[in-house]
Amino acid sequence: MFITYLLRELRRRMRQAIFIAAGLALGVGLVITVTAASNGVSATQGTVLHSLYGVGTDVTVTQSPAAGSFGGTRFNFGGGQAGQQKAGTSFSRDILASGGMGTIKSSSVTTVSGLKDVSSAGGALVLNDVKLSGTVSAGGGQPGAQGGSGAGSINSSSFTVTGLDPAHDSLGPLSSGTISSGHNLTTAESGSNVAVVSSDYAKAQNLTIGSKITVAGKAFSVVGIVQPAQGVTAADAYIPLARAQALANLPGEVNTIYVSAASASDISAVSSEISRTLPTATVTTSSNLASEVTGSLTSASTLANSLGTWLAVAVLAAAFGLASILTVSAVSRRVREFGTLKAMGWRSRRIIRQVMGEALVIGVVGGAAGVGIGYGAAALVEALAPPLTATTATGAGGPGGAGGRFARAASSAHTVSVHLTAPVTLGAVALAVVLAIAGGLIAGSLGGWRAVRLRPAAALARVE
Repeated sequence: MFITYLLRELRRRMRQAIFIAAGLALGVGLVITVTAASNGVSATQGTVLHSLYGVGTDVTVTQSPAAGSFGGTRFNFGGGQAGQQKAGTSFSRDILASGGMGTIKSSSVTTVSGLKDVSSAGGALVLNDVKLSGTVSAGGGQPGAQGGSGAGSINSSSFTVTGLDPAHDSLGPLSSGTISSGHNLTTAESGSNVAVVSSDYAKAQNLTIGSKITVAGKAFSVVGIVQPAQGVTAADAYIPLARAQALANLPGEVNTIYVSAASASDISAVSSEISRTLPTATVTTSSNLASEVTGSLTSASTLANSLGTWLAVAVLAAAFGLASILTVSAVSRRVREFGTLKAMGWRSRRIIRQVMGEALVIGVVGGAAGVGIGYGAAALVEALAPPLTATTATGAGGPGGAGGRFARAASSAHTVSVHLTAPVTLGAVALAVVLAIAGGLIAGSLGGWRAVRLRPAAALARVE
């Protein structure tokens, strides 16, 4: 009887039921769209930050250079004292320079990894390989050296090199990329002249697996090619940390420590612990970097988290209000019907149940339609939204920054272009269904309240 009567009443009032369901669907669809866009912005920002830090890296530790360490790089060309080299003498020099980043003892990596809330830690050396070659001019001097008087004919080139500990390959910049050919650095290769190169550098230099590159005058075999994650400022080549320390003449030194916290809630505690343990070091977390991100990505995040949320709430409230008004209005037009039912012995509780049942069905239909609208709108956002940009500082001392005289990106801004996604999660769908049912129940409750206030005597009089 309940189902039969419910379906009959919905068919009789099909137009009104569709109108109410459409209002609820619009509100629910907007909630799903805003939630999906907000999740997409958060995921996009997380992609940018993780690209800069490396997968699994929560904290980055660097050291400011010591006072007076910016005096330049001496290449120490052979051939006699300054001013005594013969004109036309050829020279060639290939060195690894740490640039403007200060160094940290490798023992500090072990100290940091032993802190209470630290899951793991790995050290790295961010370096620049600088090559100079040419001939001495007639004026003599040490070409390219500090204080030299004759520059001569000089050819120069440089590329970035990062020394990584293969035992901690889940931390640092290399871990955020994908090995497209060959393999990653292994612990068995810790003392070998092997390298993993970025795909861009491999393409520019026509490198393949087995090719040779020269680092600080030594030949290294390419064992892997890595595709950097979107937005990451990747090094051109990655070599074992022990070899980088030896070639850069920095035994037992690193200039970056990548740290993974035991859990996301421990990041703040880890930062404080490291600051106490290494008081002169610069400790940077993803939240520190996020506060420095500028560009349209930040604007989109603000819009999605503030204006978008309030807009969704306003539309949803309007949809609930409209559904309630239309339901109460419909009940008021059914005075004769409810009066007859009461005269037949229907109690108020049964009438309320009937009205709420009708409103609940309308709410479920509206919720289902809202989910469809939400999916469609989210797909349109992904397809039509323009690329977003995120600009982050990559100066010396920052995460991934090499700094120094020959650094490729020192003290500059790094701009990343990212595509906005709008993933619809099961949680958002569940929320939409709950909201639609809640809207139906609110409307049904008000309609039922109106129904029980109708006077049977007046209703019967209208029937007669």
